[in-house]
Amino acid sequence: MPLVEVTMVEGRTPEQLRSLIHALHEAVVRAVAAPPENVRVVVREVPPTHWAAGDVTISERLGDAELATRASARPIEPKGEGER
Repeated sequence: MPLVEVTMVEGRTPEQLRSLIHALHEAVVRAVAAPPENVRVVVREVPPTHWAAGDVTISERLGDAELATRASARPIEPKGEGER
């Protein structure tokens, strides 16, 4: 049973997260011929104030305006059931 775990800074829309989950699921099914019902995807979102590199948090590095801009990016829509 393949398990994909992703940790990323919070701020994506539910549609963006759904698109990510769909793309990861499809990639695992194709890459390792896993039965689709056996693939698990876990997305963990971390506040930008809780993730740092070099003693600088993402929030400090990017600022609130940049984080808001990234969160509003248009997601890629998952394909419909008949298109998978």
